[in-house]
Amino acid sequence: MRRRFFGVFVLFLLSILAGRAAQLPLTAKDICLMLRMGYSSAAVTQELSTRHFADTLDAAKEAQLVQAGATTEFVTTLKNGTYAVPAGEMARAKDQLAAQAERRAVEAEQSRKFNTLYQDRLAKERAAAQQTSASANTIYNLVKGDLVRPNNGTLVHADDEAISHKKLIAFYFSAHWCGPCRKFTPQLVDFYKRAAAQHPDFEVVFVSCDKTAVAMEAYMREASMPWPAIDFQKVEQKEAIRKYAGPGIPCLVVVDASGRVISDSYAGKEYLGPEKVLADLDNIFAGKPLPKVAQSN
Repeated sequence: MRRRFFGVFVLFLLSILAGRAAQLPLTAKDICLMLRMGYSSAAVTQELSTRHFADTLDAAKEAQLVQAGATTEFVTTLKNGTYAVPAGEMARAKDQLAAQAERRAVEAEQSRKFNTLYQDRLAKERAAAQQTSASANTIYNLVKGDLVRPNNGTLVHADDEAISHKKLIAFYFSAHWCGPCRKFTPQLVDFYKRAAAQHPDFEVVFVSCDKTAVAMEAYMREASMPWPAIDFQKVEQKEAIRKYAGPGIPCLVVVDASGRVISDSYAGKEYLGPEKVLADLDNIFAGKPLPKVAQSN
């Protein structure tokens, strides 16, 4: 669709250029444009010898010509009338230039309108693509509006729009009261700091198993968790997310944007541990196949 639209646009521009094929007398503005485009004074002079000059020079136009690269001698030649349109043809030349100016104004307005339509079409296509991406991102829809993030010792609303662009999301089920969790969390923090910078499509989302919001906040602060978390008040409502958790914690589960499990701390009822998930992630980031046990989850 975009290619066809662009083709029409090119044809439209070609039609404009074709309409300008007739050689009209030159104006000061035309000469300035030619000089800025790289025409030499000799080339401009050759054009003037056949097309002539149908303009009057005032101080402002002289300054524009000099600024465009015209020499003093060239400007003097124009002022002397060496290349002026013959007196008997001046009226017709001015009519032609006026008609050209009117035609260019119409073409410019048509081009502006066409460009506006083209930009509107592109904007609609981008919006449609973003909407399709967001609707296909199951995880984004599950967490949208309910993420918080550490900020200066407290929790603030997180920009969950960023999740819509993530391809791998690791849900971390953990709690402050859990000793093994507090032991593993620093390892996950180190892994995240290394991996997130190198793999912007990856994110961790903390799902608290704490008893209170205060305990969750204290845990995130003490562990220096750099990732977002489900708002504690919304965790109980996130059944679609809590279903990923195993019977015990710490539990780390990696899913793709559609919600398909990629790696799990559990294989059925067998606890493999979150370290196994980190190993799987390293393999994924390195482009290596996962062990069969991970692929079967």
